[in-house]
Amino acid sequence: MTTFDVERSPIPLLDLAEINRAVSAEIDLAWRDIRGHGRYVGGVEIELFESAFADFCGVEGAVGVANGTDALELVLLGLGIGPGDEVIVPGNTFIATVEAVCAVGAVPIFVDVLEDTLLIDPDAVASEVTPRTAAVMAVHLYGRMADMDRLLAVTGRHGLALIEDAAQAHGARWTGRRAGGSGHAAGFSFYPGKNLGALGDGGAVTSNDRELLGRIRRIADHGRSSTDRHRHDLRGRNSRLDTLQAAVLSIKLPHLDGQNSHRRAVMAEYRAALPPHVVPVADDPRSESVHHLAVVRARDREGAIRALEEAGIGWGIHYPVPCHLQPAFAEFTRAALPVTEAAAGRILSLPMSPTMTIAQVRRVASVLTGGRR
Repeated sequence: MTTFDVERSPIPLLDLAEINRAVSAEIDLAWRDIRGHGRYVGGVEIELFESAFADFCGVEGAVGVANGTDALELVLLGLGIGPGDEVIVPGNTFIATVEAVCAVGAVPIFVDVLEDTLLIDPDAVASEVTPRTAAVMAVHLYGRMADMDRLLAVTGRHGLALIEDAAQAHGARWTGRRAGGSGHAAGFSFYPGKNLGALGDGGAVTSNDRELLGRIRRIADHGRSSTDRHRHDLRGRNSRLDTLQAAVLSIKLPHLDGQNSHRRAVMAEYRAALPPHVVPVADDPRSESVHHLAVVRARDREGAIRALEEAGIGWGIHYPVPCHLQPAFAEFTRAALPVTEAAAGRILSLPMSPTMTIAQVRRVASVLTGGRR
């Protein structure tokens, strides 16, 4: 690609087509094998991926499920959390975190986030614990892990479950430990745009508690007994990872650490090149981020968006309306969350992809500086 092409070509927020193109031949072979054996649900590929993903996360086991929202809901159900219980959640998160809590009949208790990282504030969590609190949802947002040390101290002191919402944190680490292995259980999403993405919906639960994983597996398979498929011991549902998605994820998993490393290089270049009025959200030095998103605070967000659009550069906002201000959850809103609300008016997601070049990063930065479009 010539210098002119780099300066003029559109830059997508995420180049999903290019990511998948790199493994398209392997995916074609896997699809041929699946068509050959005909087990589109429950094929051997499921077990192979679950084992590989558990090893990757450094946990005892994993259960493939239909999507990331189901993963969180199934964790709550597996832990016996439901009506009468409260679950503490950050206001700054994707709506699915709160949907899962409401789906099991529990009450979401919104708390604010830390000013520097925009991740759940452990002190705010501690202040909201009541006799009805059953769990805390640690959301590893934007590819960065929440402060697991302080959250574990709070939940341990009060005997609460700590659930990791790791939908945006595949491969992230906190003091060396991967996302998905610090709490009682974690929910992952394999939505196509995730760092580890399928070709459709998919999700997984990870945990070091094999009994909990077994219960979640049964609930996700219509409550079916593990020894007699015609007996249903639990009131379950249908939430299974299908064979094709499992095969695709197994193909992509060995590339994930390398792709995450490239994302870190992209983010480092953003930090070096962006102008002072566009400031990346901070990373805690104890966390190794996988930068699912490149989130910045822009002093003039509307102006930044106009400049990006004029230059053919993709952008997003994650998320413009905090969960506690969404009409669907108005009944649970008890107080303002000033850090979350202030951030919602300034945050902006810049292009981030494991296929992104340093030249593209510099072009984005130049456009935001007011340079060449």
